[in-house]
Amino acid sequence: MPNKTPDEKVVTFLGRITMQKGPEYFVEAAAKVLQRTHNIRFCMAGSGDMMNAMIRMAAERGIADRFHFPGFQRGKQVYEAYKNSDVFVMPSVSEPFGIAPLEAMQCGCPCIISKQSGCGEILSNVIKVDYWDIDAMADAIYSICTNDSLYQYLSEEGLKEVDQITWEKVGLRIRECYNQLTGRGWFDNFEYLEAVKNIK
Repeated sequence: MPNKTPDEKVVTFLGRITMQKGPEYFVEAAAKVLQRTHNIRFCMAGSGDMMNAMIRMAAERGIADRFHFPGFQRGKQVYEAYKNSDVFVMPSVSEPFGIAPLEAMQCGCPCIISKQSGCGEILSNVIKVDYWDIDAMADAIYSICTNDSLYQYLSEEGLKEVDQITWEKVGLRIRECYNQLTGRGWFDNFEYLEAVKNIK
């Protein structure tokens, strides 16, 4: 992770550097943010088949001196990355769920996620943008890095929200969805499934 001075902020992308994760949108948004301020460092942690292309893109945009590629992170390194970051960005083009924002929120790191990610359906205390909208992504990054109140709100409320997410609650919510879709009560559904199981 990059070493920063007290007045600098760190914005992190952490994951596979592949087309699915939208790393090029992160680089493009970074270039737009750095047109407004020079007190932000960007970190693309991970590995993947697009890594070399992203290094070239950062150089071509003239932001290589503010962009860091620490490579694949594991275990404790992941949580250290979140704790040392002021913003976490997940610009995924396609993401069935995506657990990284929840991990970042547990560390008190405000998150920007794509509307196309599955976790966008359950998280409220994050900023959601279309993965391709680099202007909106850049605005969100700049706002969190320069507005202490917004940073504090997303950090605190995000941590509260993620602490409320449990597998038990997720299971109950899924069961409720199934019941609504089938138009039956829970016991009716259970009896139906048992009957289907017993068909020879």
